[in-house]
Amino acid sequence: MFTATAIAILVTMAMALARAFVGPTLFDRILAVNMFGTKTVLIIAVLGFLMGRPEFMDIALAYALINFIAVIALLKYFKYGSLAIGPGEEAEDASSGKGEAG
Repeated sequence: MFTATAIAILVTMAMALARAFVGPTLFDRILAVNMFGTKTVLIIAVLGFLMGRPEFMDIALAYALINFIAVIALLKYFKYGSLAIGPGEEAEDASSGKGEAG
């Protein structure tokens, strides 16, 4: 049963990759990449169970955290154009003279 589950997860990962390449909008592509990361966590957990290696769960949890942070960083980058800019801040423009001394 776990082998069938692993195969089903791999098929779902292939469909997520297809959506990431074909996605009509940027947010569809980011959502597909997030889904691919979530399915990767699932496949690591299932393979760890199949091979009798419970320490794979630690790897899956670490990958889940990295996936979450990466998706948030991507969304912030595409919204603000930089990872250094936060909500309520504007990008410094060289022509406006902001940030220059004197």
